[in-house]
Amino acid sequence: MSSTVTIGTDQRAQIKEIVCDILEIEAADVTDTSLFKENHGADSLGAIEILSSLERTFDIEIDQAELTRMVNLDGVVAVVEEGLAK
Repeated sequence: MSSTVTIGTDQRAQIKEIVCDILEIEAADVTDTSLFKENHGADSLGAIEILSSLERTFDIEIDQAELTRMVNLDGVVAVVEEGLAK
């Protein structure tokens, strides 16, 4: 049975740093709901790099099917929370 895990402020900042580093965008330009592809020009390779980095950083497994949900910071945080809850 899965429990609920809530990402703290430090972990959320860490996730944002990973995303910004991989997509080569300024943290100030990224909001919780700004879309990586549409607002920041991210490509699918960047999304896969983000997924891989999150798996290493948080020692979790993320199914590649989750990439469809990882379109903004809120989506990425939700996927990481679910991965940590497993």
